[in-house]
Amino acid sequence: MQQTIFVGNLPFSTTEAEIHNLFSQYGTVISVKLIADRETGRPRGFGFVEMEDAEANVAIDALNEMDFNGRPLRVNKAQERAPREDRGGGGGGFRPPRGDRGGNDRRPPRRF
Repeated sequence: MQQTIFVGNLPFSTTEAEIHNLFSQYGTVISVKLIADRETGRPRGFGFVEMEDAEANVAIDALNEMDFNGRPLRVNKAQERAPREDRGGGGGGFRPPRGDRGGNDRRPPRRF
């Protein structure tokens, strides 16, 4: 069975190939995904690696807190993402204040 591993505290210059090479020392790497900011495309300093269960546990034990390009890696089992709360969405554009909707205005009509 496959296991997803969280890899954090990565230098922003890290490539997926470097992470693949690092983890492949402990077993077969199925995939590597480094996360980038949606708006800027810049790296966020963390990612995910998929490996087989037994190999993943060995990699986690060996690489957690290991120095990688001057930074101690944070390596552990990835947690399932919590479901997002539906907050509605979209906008509505301009909406007049509550008391001023459609003819309920108490001011006299404007004269030009």
